[in-house]
Amino acid sequence: MSQHPPPIPSNLHKKPTTALPDFILTALSLFLLASSSKPSAHLIPFPLNPRRFLRISTMSRRSPNPNLLFATPQSLADWLKPRLPSDSFAAWGIKPGTKNVHNLWLELSEGETSLADSKPPVRNVEVVIVRVIGSGDKVLIESHQELSDGAVRSRCRPLSEKMRPGETVEAAVVRAVREELGSIIGASLNNSAYDGIVKIVPNSYRKKVEERVSVSYPGLPACYVLHSVDARVDGLPDGEFSTEEEAEYENSDQNKVADSAVSCIKHYWKWVDADSL
Repeated sequence: MSQHPPPIPSNLHKKPTTALPDFILTALSLFLLASSSKPSAHLIPFPLNPRRFLRISTMSRRSPNPNLLFATPQSLADWLKPRLPSDSFAAWGIKPGTKNVHNLWLELSEGETSLADSKPPVRNVEVVIVRVIGSGDKVLIESHQELSDGAVRSRCRPLSEKMRPGETVEAAVVRAVREELGSIIGASLNNSAYDGIVKIVPNSYRKKVEERVSVSYPGLPACYVLHSVDARVDGLPDGEFSTEEEAEYENSDQNKVADSAVSCIKHYWKWVDADSL
């Protein structure tokens, strides 16, 4: 007696429903990749798409590209030049108030900054902002800076400092006060002494993300993760005053590079009404 083969399930004759979406997504991906290679792709329209921008930033921070560890400032410059508008990159360290490639190399070597491997690259920075509260609830702001190249850079913002890898907000606040205000409070004091001088106001912590082209590095888009707190700091004058920044680098190679970087010689501070910020 002959046996008939089992019937073929009817659902096998159906086409996969995901074929069309996959095809569309593949075509779209190829189109975007092709578009990114065009000469005009180095110009990013602003405002950026927040989701796309933050995804690039997060991936860059969590999975640093080993190709972005530059041995020298020159190797960093060679990598940046084809990825940035030439007129913008040429202004680094030349246009008053800007920094140069030596500054960016130092930020990368310290882990204060990371770069996304894109065109143009995206500079990712975490910053602590300290709203120092004084008598009459006035807020301390840095009015301007005197730079090593003779330029004066306007600031008009509270005390701020780039954070280092693994650093807590509390530790970054203490370091910011010590480095930028220590020359008038007591430069010889150690971190533990500053723990008693700096008092963070409870429940004042705020966090936000800002996306903009960097003022210090023209043409370089940046994503800033801002950690803000209010704090009271003992030992500060009531009127306007100036401070000198504490030396940042202990590594001899970094010190050599720092000699060619644009550095801040003096910070100028004043108290303002909180409503004016």
